[in-house]
Amino acid sequence: MKSVLPVAKDLVLIGGGHSHVTVLKAFGMKPMAGLRITLISPTVLTPYSGMLPGYIAGHYREDETNIDLGPLCQFAGVRLIRSRAVGLDLESNKVLCHDRPPVAFDLLSINAGSTPDTRKVEGAAEHSVTVKPIDRFIAYLETLEAHLQQSTGHFTIGVVGAGAAGVELILALKQRFETFRTSSGAPRVQLHLLDRAAEILAQNNRQVRRRAHQTLVDADIKLHLGHPVARVAPTHVEFDGRSNLELDSIIWATDAMAPQWLADTGLALDNRGFVQVSAELRSVSHPNVFAAGDTAAIRGYNVPRAGVYAVREGPPLAENLRRAASGAPLITYKPQQDFLRLISTGKRSAIAARGHLVAQGPWAWRYKDWIDQRFMKAFNVLPPMPVPEPPALAQGLADATTATLMQSLTMQCRGCGAKVGQTVLSSVLQNLYLDRPETPRERPTLWDDAASFAVPAGKLLVQSVDVLTAIVDDPYLFGRIAALHALGDIYAMGAKPLSALAIATLPPSNTSKAEELLFQLMSGSVHEFDQAGATVIGGHTGEAGDVSLGFTVNGLADAGRLLAKGGLQPGDQLVLCKPLGTGVLFAAEMRLVAKGSWIDEAISSMCHSNARAASILAECGATACTDVTGFGLLGHLGEMLRASSTSAELRLSAIPALPGVFECFGSDIESSGAPKNMQAAKSFGLEVASVQASQRGLLFDPQTCGGLLAGIPAASARQCVDALQQAGYDAAAVIGEVKDQATPFSIV
Repeated sequence: MKSVLPVAKDLVLIGGGHSHVTVLKAFGMKPMAGLRITLISPTVLTPYSGMLPGYIAGHYREDETNIDLGPLCQFAGVRLIRSRAVGLDLESNKVLCHDRPPVAFDLLSINAGSTPDTRKVEGAAEHSVTVKPIDRFIAYLETLEAHLQQSTGHFTIGVVGAGAAGVELILALKQRFETFRTSSGAPRVQLHLLDRAAEILAQNNRQVRRRAHQTLVDADIKLHLGHPVARVAPTHVEFDGRSNLELDSIIWATDAMAPQWLADTGLALDNRGFVQVSAELRSVSHPNVFAAGDTAAIRGYNVPRAGVYAVREGPPLAENLRRAASGAPLITYKPQQDFLRLISTGKRSAIAARGHLVAQGPWAWRYKDWIDQRFMKAFNVLPPMPVPEPPALAQGLADATTATLMQSLTMQCRGCGAKVGQTVLSSVLQNLYLDRPETPRERPTLWDDAASFAVPAGKLLVQSVDVLTAIVDDPYLFGRIAALHALGDIYAMGAKPLSALAIATLPPSNTSKAEELLFQLMSGSVHEFDQAGATVIGGHTGEAGDVSLGFTVNGLADAGRLLAKGGLQPGDQLVLCKPLGTGVLFAAEMRLVAKGSWIDEAISSMCHSNARAASILAECGATACTDVTGFGLLGHLGEMLRASSTSAELRLSAIPALPGVFECFGSDIESSGAPKNMQAAKSFGLEVASVQASQRGLLFDPQTCGGLLAGIPAASARQCVDALQQAGYDAAAVIGEVKDQATPFSIV
């Protein structure tokens, strides 16, 4: 979250569709000073529609058909918020999200895709499977194949919708099930294609329809055309004026449906619920809102909801967002009237058509594959991140807001300690705690000079402090991570969190931008402190180039039950609660080589609180405990062994690692803190010369929000690991044994 210049405007993108990935690449290639861009997407993988039939048919792997938004956002300097938009507050200019506070914007662009419309037919939503979202559809196919392996009878599937999507889908399914039948001995699947239209591919010419029709007939796909589906039941569909068609499974691939949350936004929509935009791709009702792809309906044009249009809308959308941010006149987008249509036919063959020219064969599929692979390479193989020269940085938002911010940055003195305005933190905390029922405990007014509270008799006050530079660009998520990281030491000591004081630095900006950023940070933090039963009672804020956040955390522990590092006993089993690898994964992300799914797994692990793990370890008689964070596994273990006057034997294969970690080590990537941790381990006498280099990095990798490491009596170790895994710490494992001091430290 490094900010070279003050933030003057916020551009928020909803959805990682085909138009928006082009926008991300465009701003990555040519950054715009003063403009902060945020992408809101529930997933980091965007399936490319052109390759989905090939993926379903088995011609491509999943990773070959997805654009990874994680590296793309990192390349573009874009904040990635992993969440789902559920609405808009257009009076306050905020995006409402499913599981986090609203996100403020000055400019907004929507490219959230669409799903097949199941609203018009009774029972369709309840008893059919839609082809989108694709990950859910693939999970359905895998479940179906598992069922087919156990089945001996005939199986029938109906696909409703005979447009291009439906035709490509059913031919891909034919290829998939035939391949599966050959390899597994599963029964034959009979496929049926249904549509209210009298012919397939209604938007294509007669030659295309004729060739596709013959291909379907040759594939033994039964056609039911010209008869609308009136009702869908679990085992059949009912036609208008005809008898039922018995089906074991029903797939819906009809016309697209807009995201339903758009209906309540106040945006001007067409009669099907899509955002009405002008030829500039700007909302006809709200000039600071843009839309493209399947989400948009362009006035004056009847644009098919095809991926080729979404792709071609990307460049003019990117240009107009840049122009809107700087106040320049917008350009006009004119959709092409015709384009090369390439319709996959299941096997490695396709129908190619443009105008009146139509052809079919394997060569058409190979040409389509070349086009698709070239498109994917543009987003998954990224050039080095651009570093603008200082003169170029000034060519950003040419308005009075930016000029004022630049002047304040240039003229800022440091005599004030670079503090953020006095009222910002107190205002944010007041808003967060406003109108709540009683907070976990009585707290002082936010205007007091310091906090005070009484320590009950028989209790010990436990204190710790931790500060992190932003490891993720989403400020709400980073707030959660910073809080959980700071709480780790309290849980490791066996204490119950009581209160926290925040320490935050923010990039230079005006008061409203600073307050919005701090609100996001503190919202995430307060969420985690609430879960822990603690209250944020104040803190300190300052200005710096990077966003950082930390906390001084106070907790209470029973005097006789305090856990320390120095209690290990020979024979104790060393139990680690979480997998390792956050350090190297985020180092790989900075180099644009970490898969988004790897970072998702790391974030999920970091956001798993150690609170329940601490309770389980205590219940199982933990003799000593620490949290594995910045010093890495061997650094923290070395502290425990020295404090306990013991040694240890580690089982290398038992140490859990996050997905992608060994791929990163194999590419000679390591965190900048790893070499220091290796030197520190040597000072504890922990030699690892016998360990292969590709595995050695795991022992020294610095962690953020790492798991607890504890010594557990041997008799309780298995029960302890079982309890941890049942509580959601899936990777919890016994990774070694404590030995007496006379035994040399070893790794086996």
